[in-house]
Amino acid sequence: MTAGTGSAVGPPAPDEPPTTSAARDRPADRPFVVLGVAAGIAAYKAVEVCRRLVDAGVHVAPVMTERATRFVGRATFDALASEPVHLELWDDLSAIPHTRLGQRADAVVVAPATADLLARYAAGMADDLLTATLLATRAPVVVCPAMHTEMWEHPSVRHNLEVLGGRGVVVVPPETGRLAGGDEGAGRLAATEVIVDAVLGVLAGAGGSAGVAHGAGGSAGDLAGLGVLVSAGGTREPIDPVRYLTNRSSGKQGHALAEAAWRRGAEVTLVTTTDRPVPAGITRVRVDTAEEMAGAMLARADRADVIVMAAAVADFRPAAVSGSKLHKADGVPVLELEPTVDILAELGRRRRPGQVLVGFAAETDGVAERAAAKLAAKGVDLMVANDVSLPGVGFDHDTNAVTVLGADGSVVDIGLRPKPAVADAVFDRVAILVRRR
Repeated sequence: MTAGTGSAVGPPAPDEPPTTSAARDRPADRPFVVLGVAAGIAAYKAVEVCRRLVDAGVHVAPVMTERATRFVGRATFDALASEPVHLELWDDLSAIPHTRLGQRADAVVVAPATADLLARYAAGMADDLLTATLLATRAPVVVCPAMHTEMWEHPSVRHNLEVLGGRGVVVVPPETGRLAGGDEGAGRLAATEVIVDAVLGVLAGAGGSAGVAHGAGGSAGDLAGLGVLVSAGGTREPIDPVRYLTNRSSGKQGHALAEAAWRRGAEVTLVTTTDRPVPAGITRVRVDTAEEMAGAMLARADRADVIVMAAAVADFRPAAVSGSKLHKADGVPVLELEPTVDILAELGRRRRPGQVLVGFAAETDGVAERAAAKLAAKGVDLMVANDVSLPGVGFDHDTNAVTVLGADGSVVDIGLRPKPAVADAVFDRVAILVRRR
């Protein structure tokens, strides 16, 4: 009898390496998660991640790097996890622990994931038990980066994350806040509840969530069976072959919304202008201009149960695009602009009965009044408004603060928090509307 199916009778088969008692005793109906802990100051937060996953009904197998034990003792995880810490390739009872862990895992999560760990994983290195396990698994992988701001913003770290994202690795981005040494900036490990929700969502998407108890608000599964269409990023309207009109949108909030819906069980299509990584379970449609985005959204709108128009679409575009590069020596060009299609209004005009439509309004003044006017004019259920002139809010930040106005007169303020948390708060409101229809 193999590990995970019950208690074996007699000695292991000759070709089957012995397993630990904890591994043999693992209930077959509980998802198995490998919790990787790398050597960062945020390693202490992995203790709470471990506890919450166990409380949710997950079998947690901790794998620590040797240097991680300098930040938090293995005895802590031994006491809280479902089985003792796996530390080295050479001291485990199993002859090939990385293969055994990788094969048994329903998901692997690394929290914190340091810059060093991300680099080794992206490069395909397997010089310790954790990286070897990451390479030996076919299960979904979630990485939760945590490091100082300068490291988080370094091009090599961003490149490694793009490489991993292209392979289907789920990235839970860090927060902006207080860091080790008293500094402030981006790079702090994401909130525990955000990490746990991401893991539970991955388990739900992978079919490994049997027996998992989810909490209220931001729970995985409450959008199961729904089709969700999300737009993200800022459109680019060409002036000539090398120049375009655009805005400061990074697409982070739109991508966070798509991932939140996916974690909660929806079938998600993301129409985006960015090359940001997305989980393998999300259908990505890449566009550039407002016209392309309108075509992609309107073509898919009728099949969606929920549409979230989070993209920052240009209001105007050049009426004529030069076929060759404009040169300074030719004088200052005069650009004649024309309006682009109002995608949100068109979605509101065409929407079918029972469909939930969500719009976004990025403003710098008169935010509440402008958002309320858009809510009424465009036929949406929810208008998510933010004041992008405030610190840490909106474009290109890892955080956001929004007010969600409902067509039913409701007003919900969502204070400054990481964009994944804002996304879940928005979908909490969407879930309420879905249940009413």
